[in-house]
Amino acid sequence: MKQLQSLEHYFLVAMPSLDNSWFEKTVIYIVEDNQHGTMGLVINLPHNLDVRSLLEHFDFPYTERNPHLDDTVLMGGPVDSERGFILHQQGGEWKSSMPLPDHLAMTVSEDFLQAVSNEAAPDAFIACLGFAGWEPGQLAEELQNNSWLTIPYNASLLFETPLEQRWEVALGTLGIAPEFLSSEAGHA
Repeated sequence: MKQLQSLEHYFLVAMPSLDNSWFEKTVIYIVEDNQHGTMGLVINLPHNLDVRSLLEHFDFPYTERNPHLDDTVLMGGPVDSERGFILHQQGGEWKSSMPLPDHLAMTVSEDFLQAVSNEAAPDAFIACLGFAGWEPGQLAEELQNNSWLTIPYNASLLFETPLEQRWEVALGTLGIAPEFLSSEAGHA
């Protein structure tokens, strides 16, 4: 089986062995994977905040017709859970933005939220608080222990699939039905 050189721009899909943990039934978009470790954002774990509350927190004015006010903010991971990260389609000039493959970017500056309040941000974005992080070699060990499956990036999964369906849809791209997964790991 071919081993990936880097998991950047892939999704991790949690296996049942992670049940009863912070990562139970999560799907994680991998932003960085290099010799310093791995960083990703959970894309299917809702926070109790919405975009409206973020705009209010920063005192950014908005109109009630803004289509993103009720968008759910996500818990991007257990690390640095007060820090905001926004995955979005490229476009616009932001103070602190990192380009990613397939016309994606990750922005960590407030000016993106200002653009959201002015309805000038890209249409497709996901706001997260916190991130998932692994030390060098840690994720490779978890993959070896069958804690995660990997799937290639899919824009539809990231921006169009409803939050509550992302784990099942991600498994479905591999032809796996959740009810047939086992929490027991095995190696051939």
